[in-house]
Amino acid sequence: MRQTGFWTEKPLSEMTAQEWESLCDGCGKCCVLKLEDIDSGEVFSTDVGCRLLDCKTARCMDYDNRRIEVPDCVILTADNLSYLSWMPKSCAYRLIHEGRPLPQWHPLISGSMSSVHDAGISVAGRILPEGAVEDDDMIDHIVEWDSTFTSD
Repeated sequence: MRQTGFWTEKPLSEMTAQEWESLCDGCGKCCVLKLEDIDSGEVFSTDVGCRLLDCKTARCMDYDNRRIEVPDCVILTADNLSYLSWMPKSCAYRLIHEGRPLPQWHPLISGSMSSVHDAGISVAGRILPEGAVEDDDMIDHIVEWDSTFTSD
C-alpha cells in the first residue's frame, strides 16, 4: 500500500520544524554511544546511552540544550544526513532520504507513540547509562540494533 503524508509530499529540506520533529520515532538508537575503528572508519553502536538519554524511555532528558550539555551531540539536518552513515537503518530520516517507506510501527503510520516500543525497535529498557561501563570495556558492549529491521 502506498503511503501518503507530508513525508511523501515534500523533501526533508522543505519540512517545517514540527514536521521534521514528528519524523523521529523516539527509538533512541542515534543517541547510544558509538565506537569507530580507526583503521577502517567503521562505526559500531553500543548498548550504552548518552548521558542525556533516559535509559527507561529512550528520550533525551534535555533535548533543547543537548548541544550545550553534550558538545559532540550531532544535530541532524537535511544537509548533514547523507554524511551520517551510522544513522540507524530504521531511522525515518534515513528512510525518507533513501526514498523508502516508513515501517508500519512508525508513529506517523500507526498513530501511536508506543508502537516503536511495542515493535521492539526502541532501546528503552535495553541500555546502560553512560559512565556505567569503563572505556576499556566498551568494545564488549557493541550491539547490532538493526539486525532484524526491514522497512517493507
